[in-house]
Amino acid sequence: MEQLRILAAGKNKDIMTVINRLINTHENWSGVTVTSNDEAIDTAKEVKYDLLLICAGFSSAEEKELTDELQTLQPNLRVLRHYGGGSGLLESEIRSYLKTI
Repeated sequence: MEQLRILAAGKNKDIMTVINRLINTHENWSGVTVTSNDEAIDTAKEVKYDLLLICAGFSSAEEKELTDELQTLQPNLRVLRHYGGGSGLLESEIRSYLKTI
């Protein structure tokens, strides 16, 4: 995969600012962060993503709704749950994901 396009969704704006910086400092990754289901859906209507990174703050129902809607828009979109824990964990989670594709 040449360029991994990541859509990261989480409710905490400060955390999502950090996530955005971490994603976009990697040479072969590009990403956008959003803080609501509506924003994620609108963004996914405009750009094709490889990975939906679900971050903190969504209820189980919101997460399911978002995942279902985005996978309807982009059937090949993979979903990864990020549990927090800093930049090293985020990178490890994404690199583990890359080994599965």
